[in-house]
Amino acid sequence: MKRILHLIFFLGMLVLLTGCWDRVEINDQAIITATAIDQDDNGKVEITLQIFIPKSFSTGGSGGPGSTGPVTFNTSQRGDNIADALSKIQGKLSRKLFWGQCKVFIFGEEVAKSGIKNHIDYLLRQPQPRERALLFVASKAKKALEMPAVLERYSSEGIKEQSKLTTGIKVTLQDFDEMLVGNSSAASLPYLKISKEKHMQGQTNNYAHIYGTAIFKKDKMIGKMSERETRGLLWIKDELRDYTVTIKIDDDHHGEISLNPVSAQIHLIPKIQNNKWSMIVKIKTEGAIALNTTNLDITKAKAIKTIEKAYEKKIHGRVKLAVDLMQDKLNADIVDFAKEFHRKYPKEWEKVEKNWNEKFPEVDVVIDVNAHVKRQGYINDSAGRKKSD
Repeated sequence: MKRILHLIFFLGMLVLLTGCWDRVEINDQAIITATAIDQDDNGKVEITLQIFIPKSFSTGGSGGPGSTGPVTFNTSQRGDNIADALSKIQGKLSRKLFWGQCKVFIFGEEVAKSGIKNHIDYLLRQPQPRERALLFVASKAKKALEMPAVLERYSSEGIKEQSKLTTGIKVTLQDFDEMLVGNSSAASLPYLKISKEKHMQGQTNNYAHIYGTAIFKKDKMIGKMSERETRGLLWIKDELRDYTVTIKIDDDHHGEISLNPVSAQIHLIPKIQNNKWSMIVKIKTEGAIALNTTNLDITKAKAIKTIEKAYEKKIHGRVKLAVDLMQDKLNADIVDFAKEFHRKYPKEWEKVEKNWNEKFPEVDVVIDVNAHVKRQGYINDSAGRKKSD
């Protein structure tokens, strides 16, 4: 009996040691680092993949450590849809496409305006693309991916690192899908702009960077927010981090004061009274003085109060700029006021749910900003300046 039990145990262990029968070795894979999706004049989809070159990190040869050779290469194909274009790319490669390291997806403006629902649906249905991959919009997605990287190894890595600085909104594949199926059916993606930079040697290089926001209604891009308007959007969404607010006090106090927001608490408070819908955007923030070029004596309480009032006014103006654009020009609830009303007033929400596009511009948005200066900095006096209250 013991022999039989030992035999069964031994056979069971053999089953566990069979390994992965369907594994694909890393040497047989084409690792995708980024994807650009464009649309040509004939309505064809053009897919551009940025693929990692394994030999660029080999220990010997021209691609070894210290080599100036490229780390990635780009390949493009057109097709009737994203699946068709990808199959054509696969047919020209010696290795199987691997999506596990694709952390950046860029949509061209043309394809964004025509609708990206089918592309998002394809990416979500595939097992390999990461739901935490970052989404962007550019005038030409392929061109943004072709821009050289200065500080990073390749262009998509530079774009990804920019999103970590939170100077613009940060949206993943999963986030965007949740936006489209949300109460407001509106969404936003960071917009990539291609700019020129002149070096000391007189050379000029193009580079891609986050500049503003692309606004979507359902799955179609309907407009853009500038960088200034995006600042207001970031305040409402409580996503503002690495940012400096520069304020001017008045004509009597020449110069400027720059503050770094240390902390921020944002609350959206929906309210329905006498059939009037309103949303209170309550912002409580603390800032640290980073630079003072005015003649204000920031060691005095009166001067701090003056700075705080100007700080509140600046934040109020930025938020109002974003709200006016959302309500008056774009009519797109990208901050999801609909979700807050639905949560607090479910019965009233049911009456306007189908007509939210008509109701949203009528919502009275009250911006309540309470700003404080938490830290004044280590140096109280600005050299060579006469102080005043």
